[in-house]
Amino acid sequence: MAESTFDFVIAGSGVVGLALAREIKLQNPSVSVAVLEKESRIASHASGRNSGVLHAGFYYSPDSLKAKLTVDGNRSLKDFCRENDVPLDVCGKVVVAQSADQIPLLHELKRRGDANGVTLEIVNEDELAKLEPLATTVEIALWSPNTAVSSPELVAKALFESAQKLGVQFVFNSEVSELESSSLKCRDGRKFSFRHFVNASGLYSDRLAHMQGFGKKYSMLPFIGLYHYAPSLKGSLSRHIYPTPDPRNPFLGVHFTRTVNGDVKVGPTAIPLLSREQYGAFEGFVPREFFEILSNYPKFITGGHHDVWSLVKTELPKLSRRYLLSEAKKLTSKIDVRAFTVTGKPGIRAQLFDRSQ
Repeated sequence: MAESTFDFVIAGSGVVGLALAREIKLQNPSVSVAVLEKESRIASHASGRNSGVLHAGFYYSPDSLKAKLTVDGNRSLKDFCRENDVPLDVCGKVVVAQSADQIPLLHELKRRGDANGVTLEIVNEDELAKLEPLATTVEIALWSPNTAVSSPELVAKALFESAQKLGVQFVFNSEVSELESSSLKCRDGRKFSFRHFVNASGLYSDRLAHMQGFGKKYSMLPFIGLYHYAPSLKGSLSRHIYPTPDPRNPFLGVHFTRTVNGDVKVGPTAIPLLSREQYGAFEGFVPREFFEILSNYPKFITGGHHDVWSLVKTELPKLSRRYLLSEAKKLTSKIDVRAFTVTGKPGIRAQLFDRSQ
């Protein structure tokens, strides 16, 4: 099979790969860019299955790269949505306290947001009632007016169409199996050479990095997230309602989210998986990945990354829909959580794990 040559080859057509392909062509119209996707369509995994929330950037440590990318990304993605007629709802978010001991944590989030240049306001219970009548808090809440929501599928579609118009070539059903410094081979036998390679392969980005000798100490740990929808509550929620996050762990807790079409959902779970794309008990289960991921858990449990036992205690019970809804009920006394009867499609979060710590 003949080898195809490009200036840039990008592995992965999630939102990162799509955005990079588009930006490369915008800045360098004369270069050739190819995006390789192992599935038959774009954004099949995390990029097409996430909550759609555009976070404002106040959770992260000041001056960190993650904070900068979130703040800049919030603004840039809003601009992209407006310029490309992608649905966008700048509805804002309230972060509520469930007990008095969480109040200092809200003030810490405000401090971080201020340092990151994020517009935030501490509001009292009366002010919260005007912003989001369905939310309940203890004494104060944090108001983030710049948090928004869009449709992840439509964002990806708009990026794809824009990249195509700019001349980016897309090659589907092409999973990278061999990767060297200036060439690669796909499982279907197709070969590509390149001047630059971009790894945007999400749940498999560690594996491609390892093929090129990078990041050998890192492995990907997958966590599945599920939301439940309440069709009867459509249009009832004005803002996202989030809990004060546990600073010991990387997840934001059970929350209520408004979608761009007014649907109301609650979740997510954050349950560890033993295959990278295991969307069901058997769907996507790969025995080789099972043993690989399982071998990382002793180090994950005993390492110093997070309070793992607290994570287990708070996350595993969410496998029970009843327990998850009981957690959601702590955020409001005015929403009947029994209305959340429809389960959305699952998404899997790629959590990079440093085995050396």
